[in-house]
Amino acid sequence: MYDTLLVPLDGSDGANRAAEHALELADRFDSELHSMFVVDTRLYGEPSLSSTEIVVDELEDQGHALVDDFADRADNLGIETETRVCHGVPHQEIIDYAEDVDADAIVMGYQGQTHRQKIGSVSERVVRDGSRPVFTV
Repeated sequence: MYDTLLVPLDGSDGANRAAEHALELADRFDSELHSMFVVDTRLYGEPSLSSTEIVVDELEDQGHALVDDFADRADNLGIETETRVCHGVPHQEIIDYAEDVDADAIVMGYQGQTHRQKIGSVSERVVRDGSRPVFTV
């Protein structure tokens, strides 16, 4: 039913809950997991030799730490995991990557790091614009 799941991570409580849910689903359905972190280029642009480059490098490091930690947790459960850190517009990168890996579903936080409204804008756009089922946790 769920051979491949995509889990976007950003370090938020919602993303952490979604990661736990994805691990449970993957364990139950023997799914392959893909986790990803997106450096939002709308906020920082692409790095050049400036203070922006330092911020983007720190975000990339944070992203690698998040996806690597998730992959370690999955590995401890015997679940195959692929990781990705990229730059772009988060909702579009999530939708595109889900298509690339032929994800059966996307499991993501209801709200991310930057939003405290009813549903985060990235989650809302993935649900609205994507063609894959989305679990929001």
